[in-house]
Amino acid sequence: MNKTKREYLKRIYFVLDFIEKNLDADLSLEYLSEKVHYSPYHFHRVFSTVVNERLNEFISRKRIERIASILLVEPNSALKDLAYQYGFNSDNSFSRAFKKYYGVSPSVFKSEGKKILSKIGIEPFSSEKYICSIDNLKQWIKMNAQITIQEISELKLACISHIGEFDKAGNMFQRLMEWGHQRNVLDTSNFKAFTIYHDNPNVTQTSKVRFSTCVTITERINSDGEIREHILKKSIYAIGHFEIKAEEISKAWKSMCVWVVENGYEFRDGDYFEMYHNDHKTHPEQKFILDICIPLEKTDKMKLGKISTVNFSNEKEQNNRCEKSLDYHQLIQYMKELRMFFHKEYDSQFKLGSVYQGNPDFSYFSLTTEELKKQKLKFVIILNHKNLYFSICLSGQNKDTRKKYWNIFKGSDWNKYHLAESINDSLSIIDQTIVEKPDFNNKGKLTEQIEKNSLKFINEIKDILE
Repeated sequence: MNKTKREYLKRIYFVLDFIEKNLDADLSLEYLSEKVHYSPYHFHRVFSTVVNERLNEFISRKRIERIASILLVEPNSALKDLAYQYGFNSDNSFSRAFKKYYGVSPSVFKSEGKKILSKIGIEPFSSEKYICSIDNLKQWIKMNAQITIQEISELKLACISHIGEFDKAGNMFQRLMEWGHQRNVLDTSNFKAFTIYHDNPNVTQTSKVRFSTCVTITERINSDGEIREHILKKSIYAIGHFEIKAEEISKAWKSMCVWVVENGYEFRDGDYFEMYHNDHKTHPEQKFILDICIPLEKTDKMKLGKISTVNFSNEKEQNNRCEKSLDYHQLIQYMKELRMFFHKEYDSQFKLGSVYQGNPDFSYFSLTTEELKKQKLKFVIILNHKNLYFSICLSGQNKDTRKKYWNIFKGSDWNKYHLAESINDSLSIIDQTIVEKPDFNNKGKLTEQIEKNSLKFINEIKDILE
C-alpha cells in the first residue's frame, strides 16, 4: 500500500468513526473536511472512492437506519422527536428520506417494520426464517448458550475496518497479527480477538454493513494507514457464550437480541461485537467458541456475574444454581490471575503457556523448564469448571511422548500419584487433585494452596524424572 493510500484510509476511517458517534450532530461537508484537513472538493472525492457512497447519502442512510433500529425495539417512540434529534429539518424531508431506503413512510414502518424488512431482503431478529417461535428460541438458547450480564473493563484495540465482504475477515486478522508482531504491541498475556459491527444487520443491507477486526494491544497507537486504534470503553453487556458452527452464528446473534427484549433489558448505543476463544480450524467439529456481546443500559435489576436465564427455566431453581456457582468468565479471569502470579514469582524457573479457553468445561495453563522441554514434557494446572476443583498433571508435547513416559511409570512400583487409565483419551500421564473445594471468596489463600501443592507435585516428579 503506497503512502498516499495509507493516508486516505487513515483520514476516511477517522471520519467514519466520527460520523457514527455523532449522528445527532452537525455533519456538513465543510465541517468534516476541515476535521481531516482536506478541501471540501478533495474530501468528497476521496470519501466516495473509499466508501463507495457519497457523503450526504452515507450520513442520511446511517441516520435513517439508526431511527429504524430504535423503532424495531421501541415502536412507541415519537417520530417527530427522532427526526429532529437526527438532523431532519421537517417532517416531509424525513419522510422522503425514510421512504427512499425502506419503501414506506416512517409511520407505516412503526407498525409493520419487521414484515417490511423481510420483503426487501433484510431479516429482522425475530424472523421465521431463523426461529420458528419464541418457545423454540428459548430451547435453542438453553441448549447452546450461557448468558450473563457482565461489566467489561476498558480495552485497547488495534483494528482494520471493511464494508461488506465478510470473507475478508481472515485476511484482515492476519494483517493485524503481522503488524502487531512487527511493532511488539500485541497483548500476548491477555490476548483477545474481536469483530465489532458498526451497523445493525437487522436494518442495513449486508453489502453495506461496516465491521472491524480487532486485537488487544498493550499501549496506545497512532493510526497507520488502514490500522487504527479503537478503545472499547468499560460498559455493561449481555454476553452469550456459544460453541457453534459458522452457519449458526447468525441465529446466535438474532437469538441474543430476542433474549434481551424478552428479559426486559434495554439496548444501548455502543459496540456490538464477537470475542473469540479459539481457532475454529483446530476444533474437532470446526466450531467457533465465542462470546456475543450486546451493550445494555444499566438498570437496577442487573446482577453482574449471575447467569441471567430466569425466563428460560424455573426461576427459583435457576437463582439457587446461580448462588452456588461462578460463571465461565469469572473462572477464566481467576485462571489468568493465577497464571500472572506464577509468572511474577517463578519467571526464572518456568516458561508459562497461555490460559487455554477452548472448552467451557475446563481451562488450564502449562509450566515447563529447559530440561523438561528437552524431554518434551510439561506440567499443567487445570481448573475443572463443572465440578470446581483444581488439579495438576505431568503431560507431554504429543501423544508419543505421553505414551513413552506413561509406560515408564506404569512399569515401575512408584504409585504416589494417580496414573492415567489410558493415554488414548487423556492429556495427563500422572495427575493429582491439589484443591478439592476452592474458596473463590478468598483468592489470596486459594492461590497459596495451589502454589504449595503444585510445587510439591512438580518437585517430586522432577526428582523421579532426573
